[in-house]
Amino acid sequence: MLTRHLQEKQKKLNQKSDFYTAKGLHVYFKDPILNDDIDIERVINKIEDTIPSHLLEDVEMIIIGQFEEFAERSINAFYDGAAIYISNIQDDEADLYDDIVHEISHSIEEPYGYIIYGDEKIKNEFLQKRQRMHDILWAHGYKAPLSFFLETEFDEEFDKFLHEKIGYEKLGNLIRGLFVSPYAATSLREYFATGFTEYYVFSDHEPLRKVAPELYKKLSSIQKPQIDY
Repeated sequence: MLTRHLQEKQKKLNQKSDFYTAKGLHVYFKDPILNDDIDIERVINKIEDTIPSHLLEDVEMIIIGQFEEFAERSINAFYDGAAIYISNIQDDEADLYDDIVHEISHSIEEPYGYIIYGDEKIKNEFLQKRQRMHDILWAHGYKAPLSFFLETEFDEEFDKFLHEKIGYEKLGNLIRGLFVSPYAATSLREYFATGFTEYYVFSDHEPLRKVAPELYKKLSSIQKPQIDY
């Protein structure tokens, strides 16, 4: 019992101490993770074992805690200046893993921007889905200008329409099979990011390939570094 108690105590202390991974990633705890069942090192190890190293090069630090941006933007994670900021309030390790992987996707948008978006195949796929979504929502009485659906950038008014007027749960039911998740419909960047997350969360890629074939091809194409990058 004493040994187990000491092990648990040491685990909690470790959750409050920053550390470096073998690949040089700095994990810093501004605030401790509130869920003692989460082993942060195990989550980070899984990420470094799963995502190719060249796609992690622009993430130097993961900072865990509470930040003003979370409340201001109604989010629980964001990427900025080579660092990923992650909420210390997590349901479980899977939840934490999803959040970090999602933000890693945003870290590669600048260095791989031309590769991802240059040929506009993902953009065209996204806009085709947006137009179909407009028709579905219109048929169910949720009317909004078509111009809303033809924008690729995040629009706060449009997001409120989806989130507050319709609700993500109902939206998910209405557009099932069109997007991998309701959040994927909010902007082109989130369309890419949610696909990136799905790619590394699930070993079975067939559902993603069927729903978003161009996005899936793009994600597969960046798995190996190329000289032209």
